[in-house]
Amino acid sequence: MPIATEAQFTEVYRAHYEDVLRFVRRRAHPMNVDDVVGETFLAAWRRRREVPEDARPWLFGTARNLMLNANRGMRRQSALVVHIGRTATADAHDPTDGVDSRLELVEAWQALAAADQEVLALHVWEDLTAKEAARVLGCTRASYSMRLTRAKRRLAGQLGNAGAESAALSLTTR
Repeated sequence: MPIATEAQFTEVYRAHYEDVLRFVRRRAHPMNVDDVVGETFLAAWRRRREVPEDARPWLFGTARNLMLNANRGMRRQSALVVHIGRTATADAHDPTDGVDSRLELVEAWQALAAADQEVLALHVWEDLTAKEAARVLGCTRASYSMRLTRAKRRLAGQLGNAGAESAALSLTTR
């Protein structure tokens, strides 16, 4: 059901603004975040009859396309922050325990291609289903699933050893 009224648009805006803001903050330069989010909702208003009932993936895809157009040719890895707190063991007695593996994970993340980072980020940070993430990327669910599997393998390969490999896979597996 497309957005037909201003009230329906307002409802979509209120329901998804924070998600779109977080999505863009993870990917865009801080100076561009407000512009990208604003342009995303402006596009939603202008194309309101095309916005599907489940607007969140459509909004993410629109924001992503706006960022790609604005930053063509630039890697977004510096705009992405690896959330690695989950890799520390719960029973660590020394606060520095796990620092080496976390630093290795950050290094491995930064060595990944932007496309691999994007698929992993949609999976881990945005918590999208394969179907939703595929809509964001403009591909089929099967294609997204294959990209995700390959990105996980490349991240594990960057980490090199079995312990770090399992940590990488646990970070990216729900």
